[in-house]
Amino acid sequence: MDQELKIICGDAIQEMKKLPDKSVHLIVTDPPYNLNKDYGNNQDRLAFDEYITFSRQWLTEAKRLLTDNGTIYVFMGMRYISYIYTVMEQELDMTFNSWITWFYTQGIGKTKGFSPRHDDILMFTKSPKHFVFHLDDIRVPQKFYRSVNNMRGANPGNVWEFSHVHYCNINRKPHPTQKPEGLFERMILASSNPGDTVLDPFTGSGTALRVCQQTHRNGIGIDINPEYIEMTKKRLAEEFRGFDSIDERMKRVPNDLNDPNIREEYIRNHIEWFLKNHPDAIKEFMQEVRQKYETKMIDSGQMNLFDLCGTNPVTATS
Repeated sequence: MDQELKIICGDAIQEMKKLPDKSVHLIVTDPPYNLNKDYGNNQDRLAFDEYITFSRQWLTEAKRLLTDNGTIYVFMGMRYISYIYTVMEQELDMTFNSWITWFYTQGIGKTKGFSPRHDDILMFTKSPKHFVFHLDDIRVPQKFYRSVNNMRGANPGNVWEFSHVHYCNINRKPHPTQKPEGLFERMILASSNPGDTVLDPFTGSGTALRVCQQTHRNGIGIDINPEYIEMTKKRLAEEFRGFDSIDERMKRVPNDLNDPNIREEYIRNHIEWFLKNHPDAIKEFMQEVRQKYETKMIDSGQMNLFDLCGTNPVTATS
């Protein structure tokens, strides 16, 4: 499958105006929150009315660019999210689908008031009924295996826990608001197909394009800072070792995998379904499999599964 990843340096609104109507299947973006962040060649500091006008303008272009079955995800801070919601629903007549909370464990510390520990993501669709959503591609493992349940897993819900991309992370870039790849992975897998075009008009460190690259989507990234454009180009040229973040539930091993045939089928499928973009998590998953089921797997002759996954300490050192 041919893939195109386009990186554009310029003003988001002006560059979006150059793109054809209904040419984008999905928009996933983290626009400025107007919190006085330093983005190198521009400052995130507008008067209130100016910021709402700016938001209205780029969101208007976003709706024009979306295909009729398209979806948009917008990261937004608490101060402005209600206004952005109103613009999208009341002014642009888009259809609200989900208000997602990204929960993280570390953030700004406050001594007067409660320290923030989440950002929010608004999901809107262009059509109220006809839009792409692949639940099977984003399920999370069940706590307990039941034959009446979907072996593929459960709906992840609208509260997502992903760690920040810490400064010690090998994938950390010199960008003030870099978002975890696992967040974008979930949105892109859920709301687009391989070969679709995904747009991020505020591409920043290039997270959306990196995820598009590894999930076989076409991507368009726009940013006004040429340093971030170069950063994104270098990031796309790096060797892929797995996405830099994961929902910890993806490593969860269901209880009650007592039937040997079901157990083997599940273990093999789990790695393909949940961990194919997270190879560094496979070892931890298989360690939990060993803790829960080693005795039963010895009895059923299934220890070769650890060889297949490269997690058998005996054969790995022989």
